[in-house]
Amino acid sequence: MGVISAAIGEYQGERAVWLRAGSYEAALLPEIGGNLIAFRDTARGHRYLREPAPEEMEAFKANPAVHGIPVLFPPNRYEDGRLKWRGNVYQLPVNEESTNNHLHGYAHSAVWELVRHGADGEEAYAEVKLTVDKGQKLFEYLPFRFTIRLRYALGARGLSQHLTLVNEGEEEMPVLLAFHTAINAPFAPGSTARDYKLKLTIGSRWELSGRMLPTGRKQPLSPEEEAMKADGVYPFFAPMDNHYTAAPQNGRNRMELTDERIGVTLIYDVGTSWKHWMVWNNGAREGFFCPEPQVNLVNAPNVDLPAEEIGLFSLAPGEIWEETSRLYVREKR
Repeated sequence: MGVISAAIGEYQGERAVWLRAGSYEAALLPEIGGNLIAFRDTARGHRYLREPAPEEMEAFKANPAVHGIPVLFPPNRYEDGRLKWRGNVYQLPVNEESTNNHLHGYAHSAVWELVRHGADGEEAYAEVKLTVDKGQKLFEYLPFRFTIRLRYALGARGLSQHLTLVNEGEEEMPVLLAFHTAINAPFAPGSTARDYKLKLTIGSRWELSGRMLPTGRKQPLSPEEEAMKADGVYPFFAPMDNHYTAAPQNGRNRMELTDERIGVTLIYDVGTSWKHWMVWNNGAREGFFCPEPQVNLVNAPNVDLPAEEIGLFSLAPGEIWEETSRLYVREKR
């Protein structure tokens, strides 16, 4: 496997934890949303996650939502900034003027605490946490006390992610989470986006209104979307800002991105607790797209549909919810 290490360093001037295991390396930014900003294979020159260029760092810090693996709480859009929960209505700022909605919460821009980092004979690891309580911006609008912990580990089998959410308060709280994961296409030097096929375990597409909010109805999939859930499709076949139910295949909920030129597939296995996918491909502009695993339907607390169908569930005081994900590579044999 070669050298396995975890060390504090810098990523384009920002404090970072660098994990290294053989030819793999990854960088985590505790102070910028606990964002896992880089996952690379240095021997092959692969860069699997979209990273900000040096001249993009200031824009990234101002809006760290479309690089690396940002954490969203609450994810996506909430109508007029309102969030209904257990007889109360909480008001979040309207920060997307074009739709008059609140978008993405504050976890992805908050300062997270580096809890520990290190390495053993098999993996290099780092753990960060966000404690939401008085003093945190999110607490001003959603007064629930909770802790999110993220543990990343890098080894011969790629990059693993362990997410833990703990209700530290005295009230039942909603679980509203997603990752705005930004995947490069192409990720390999010498390849173009046309060399890539995307497969994703989607089920149905939710109909979205002009304000990008679910109407409660489902839409038939296009032929390209049917291909996306079967053998794969070019990731930029059309502009996508689409919301889907998740439909696990062979017991797993995952994205597969195959570079057909070199016979390498990047697999993003997110676990079956994520009941929805958001897919955004930046207006079908080649370079990157975001397969976003999401627990809840967009605007879920405000939608009059069964909680199980829309992925809306709660944690009682002291309860814990956790899930694991993994990014790894499979080569054609």
